[in-house]
Amino acid sequence: MCAGPPQLACGREGPRCATIGRVEDFLIARNPDGDSSLPYLLRIPLGANGFVLKARDTWPRTAKIFCHREAWWPSDAEIVERVPVRSCVRRGAAIDLVLDRSRENRSQFVLTRIRGGREAIFWQSARTAKLARPNVSLPSARAHGLRPDEFEILVDSHERYAWKFTQQQVSTRVAPLAAGDYGVRNDERLVASVERKSLADLVSTLTSGRLTFVLGDLASLPYAALVVEARYSEILKLDRVRPAIVLEGLAECAVRFPSVPIHFAETRALAQEWTFRFLGAALAHDRLTHEADGPIESLVPAATPRAREVRTWAVAHGIPVSERGRVPTEVTDAFLRDRARARPRE
Repeated sequence: MCAGPPQLACGREGPRCATIGRVEDFLIARNPDGDSSLPYLLRIPLGANGFVLKARDTWPRTAKIFCHREAWWPSDAEIVERVPVRSCVRRGAAIDLVLDRSRENRSQFVLTRIRGGREAIFWQSARTAKLARPNVSLPSARAHGLRPDEFEILVDSHERYAWKFTQQQVSTRVAPLAAGDYGVRNDERLVASVERKSLADLVSTLTSGRLTFVLGDLASLPYAALVVEARYSEILKLDRVRPAIVLEGLAECAVRFPSVPIHFAETRALAQEWTFRFLGAALAHDRLTHEADGPIESLVPAATPRAREVRTWAVAHGIPVSERGRVPTEVTDAFLRDRARARPRE
């Protein structure tokens, strides 16, 4: 288990720490601020009390929905939808939400930055994500938009006949790697690495038992993979070792090391291209995740403020309130509205 804020329950899922919420339902309410261009409030079931966002719509059906932080959840909120939740998990710079219903049940909130460095939160479903990123092949394009001066692949100094990446927009440098043959660093941390294998090398490493040690080293990194310069079907054509032994061994490795995918890329050139794309995506994701750590953790919990804090505010604003006992709901709501107005608006 990992350490986290006291209001959050944490668990491990993959290389990143996933934060799982305790609030049972996903709530959608009308925004009481009639002047806002974001007419709905969303209560995300992450943490003990949930977090609140303003949104343009109630579900990302045809396009991603822009969202913005909100500082409070009104006690008399006009609920539009209340849906039970199967899971709500933080993965890096995203929050994955799965609702307990048959349709429109999977979505994701992504924290990112737009031009000018401003924070932006987008709510997307699998459908809208697919529409936003059509399935086209652009071999000459940058990896995740990274320029060669922003993206450097480290080539292990022990790698023989190393890839040159001459067809890709990336710089390379020879350096010793703790795991894998090709890797990337972020702030001097080795965050991703790829182990390259020919089919003959894969079979030799697997049957000798060395492959589990290789995968164990890779699994210690946030992002890692093993890429093979051959088709999976070529295993069935092996004549010096029983194909079933290799297939069983690969299946066992996939189960023991689920965070390290084994990818068959057909040819040397395609394996190089796949590695270039994988390392670029890993580097960009790691940078965004660490950039988003602060913003996600600074989301304002939708919790009721302390009575002493509300009384102090009420006295300062000339609102009559008793010195003891329960603070009236309307006074608490007025305090929350005033605090929300004091925050920068976008």
